[in-house]
Amino acid sequence: MNRIRPGPDAPARTTSVPAPGEVCGVDEAGRGPLAGPVFAAAVVLDPARPIAGLRDSKQLSPARRDALAEAIRAQALGWAIGRASVSEIDRMNVLQATMLAMHRAVTGLPRLPELARVDGDRAPRLPCSVQTIVRGDAIEPCISAASILAKTARDAAMLRLHRRFPGYGFDRHKGYPTADHLEALRRLGPCAAHRRSFAPVRAMFEAFGTRPSR
Repeated sequence: MNRIRPGPDAPARTTSVPAPGEVCGVDEAGRGPLAGPVFAAAVVLDPARPIAGLRDSKQLSPARRDALAEAIRAQALGWAIGRASVSEIDRMNVLQATMLAMHRAVTGLPRLPELARVDGDRAPRLPCSVQTIVRGDAIEPCISAASILAKTARDAAMLRLHRRFPGYGFDRHKGYPTADHLEALRRLGPCAAHRRSFAPVRAMFEAFGTRPSR
């Protein structure tokens, strides 16, 4: 049974006792963009049902990511997705918001794992042991799986934001600071999906006469 833990008001369902020997991979998507939430995923793979082709989500085509995400959701022992909102990013900074999204993902699993393997060199505070692995999304299958779920979930969220705010091209750049995105910011000003704590967005708020909230 899988759980999606999208936000702070989702009910806690994880047992408080870690499952012996169970390991989850954890990764994030969306720290760098100027707009949209930051996402994280936690995945417990099933050793009896290996998934071929797992790797860093950035090395996969969108179609291949989507296919693997479907396989992960179907074959993993457990998976969950956490997110931190734009307002949370602006209030606590994007690093702390990413740690919060990771915590929500891990605590959203149907069972608390004994160990969380986390991509990178920053360890979130979790109710289980944590191992950080630099470039773990390229070498550790459970982290690769988490990378894929986080990326596909965030991309879907950015497509929804594109339908709300069609002038910015969120469907193409997913909120990253591309030339097209920056040009749209200069032309239209920021929208509610933009991260006011990020310098290029703050500059546009000031240029359009609205100072971002702190």
